Amino acid sequence: MNVARASRTTAPPASAHAGWPVAIGVAAERAGVSARMVRHYESLGLLPEVPRTDSGYRQYSEADVHTLQFIRRSRDLGFSMEEIATLLGLWKDKARASAQVKQIAQKHIDNLSERIAAMQAMQRSLQSLVRCCHGDDRPDCPILDDLASSNAASARN
Repeated sequence: MNVARASRTTAPPASAHAGWPVAIGVAAERAGVSARMVRHYESLGLLPEVPRTDSGYRQYSEADVHTLQFIRRSRDLGFSMEEIATLLGLWKDKARASAQVKQIAQKHIDNLSERIAAMQAMQRSLQSLVRCCHGDDRPDCPILDDLASSNAASARN
């Protein structure tokens, strides 16, 4: 038992075996994104241009992969590319005020709340229409009638 414990504690950390810099495919895999998205983030300026080998292959550092992970997590939370660009700038600026970051996050929460409320209203409308539909072999369909109704369109505007 002590032998197993000793071998675990003496093994070097995974990053020591990582071998930096890495090619785009490896960087993408480590960050949890596709190589296509890495190139897209570079084209948007979210990820700085990385050095290339003599044969033109991109070479990503551990810091680049960390930035890609930051971008991926931000996308997972629904931030826009513009918001992510701002958040990246704040993340890299160690002199920034956390109030700026909180303001962006709060604005995003408010936007999400509005979108959730709109989706819940759509869900209630659809649930009501589904309850009205007999769902049988007859051609009568209150769902289609509502979708074709000019009153329904004006009620949504």
